[in-house]
Amino acid sequence: MDKIENIGKKDIAWSYAATIFMIGGWVILLPFILNKFSSETVGIWNIFQTISMLVMILDFGFRPTFARNVSYVFSGVSRLQKNGVEHVEESSEVDYSLLKGTLTAMRRFYRWMALGAFALLATLGTLYFLYLMRKYSGDHQDAIIAWVLLIAISCYNLYTLYYDALLLGKGFVKRSQQITVIGQVFYIGIAIGMVYAGCGLTAIVSAQLIATVIRRVLMYRVFFTSQMQQALKEAKEQDAKRILNAIMPNAVKIGLTQLGGFCVTKSAIFMGGAFLTLEQMGCYGITVQVMDVLARCATIYYQSVTPKLAQYRAQNNIGALREHYLHNVAIVLGTFVVVGVAWIYLGDWALGVIHSKTAFVSTSMLIVMLVINWLEQNHASSAGFIMADNRIPFFIPSLVSGAATIVLMWLFMGVLDWGLWGMILAPGIAQLAYQNWKWPMEVIKELWSKRIE
Repeated sequence: MDKIENIGKKDIAWSYAATIFMIGGWVILLPFILNKFSSETVGIWNIFQTISMLVMILDFGFRPTFARNVSYVFSGVSRLQKNGVEHVEESSEVDYSLLKGTLTAMRRFYRWMALGAFALLATLGTLYFLYLMRKYSGDHQDAIIAWVLLIAISCYNLYTLYYDALLLGKGFVKRSQQITVIGQVFYIGIAIGMVYAGCGLTAIVSAQLIATVIRRVLMYRVFFTSQMQQALKEAKEQDAKRILNAIMPNAVKIGLTQLGGFCVTKSAIFMGGAFLTLEQMGCYGITVQVMDVLARCATIYYQSVTPKLAQYRAQNNIGALREHYLHNVAIVLGTFVVVGVAWIYLGDWALGVIHSKTAFVSTSMLIVMLVINWLEQNHASSAGFIMADNRIPFFIPSLVSGAATIVLMWLFMGVLDWGLWGMILAPGIAQLAYQNWKWPMEVIKELWSKRIE
């Protein structure tokens, strides 16, 4: 129990299985949503999804940073650094006093973040929600109940987010994916039952809340075994404040990077609400939902080996890093090509089969979105290989790209009146200007300029 779990083919296979299962469940649920909900309600649902993602930005980069530092701890480091990572031998033992201090730091941080999320959603979030209700002709009571539940699930999810960091940092990839499957079973079952019963938006959010609680309980039991609890009880806790101060600089940089990334990929949902109809937002939103699923499929391999990347950085294993990088590039490209072609030719047919009230964007728009998203996932995972070395050189470019995206969307939709094309092209142009090519090039230069020890 005192080392990072070995991540092998079974872990990666379970990652693919869990993602396929989630997609399958989503495919089962989606016809009910598209058949039972109006385009306006689908638009509200997509905005709710985006708000949930925005709340996660309050994590401000600490979850991946905590996960990476937990991996360092289980690799045997004796101290956490603001930049770089302490190199250790494979036989190094785990410092449980450092792990205990890291746990305390995580709990304190997420407690305050959850309180901040509640304050934000209860004030500014509610004002935005009330603005949307002025344009909404559906069931307002259902939407209000769903909004209150959304606040609850968002705050609880943020408060317990460190469970994800613990499992990922320890290398519990297979178990984490198994828990994901269990949570998805409950989510799909509850959601379908409530949607079929005519519960509207409340059905989706209620199912999310119940499934999240179940997942968190299972995660706690996997990580905090009796042996782990005993080892932590016997350890003398290192100063949590010092640990947080060591983690904070790069965590903040990641948070700023995520904020910029959110502006690039999700700000269209908010800005579109001001320039487009809810029906148009439903069309765009459902396309983005499917695109997000595709992106998850494309990055399964990278997400699965993330704990090992941190370990290889600590051990200075350049050969292993090269191998994983080449595999990742091939998998991301191959997934987008295969799934993208199927989507282009079969997407509209599939919506017709389920009698959907909401359509995808046009074929030309879809092709452009596929290319933009492939470039996005390729450079994001490349940046992850840099981040595994506890270096965050991309936070300023990410912020600049995010700001540029917002400006371009205002120009394209508010001034030039390009409509949906403006929403699609703005982030693509902003990212292509620098980030799409910069970070893949940096990783290639770094890994192939070093001699394998």
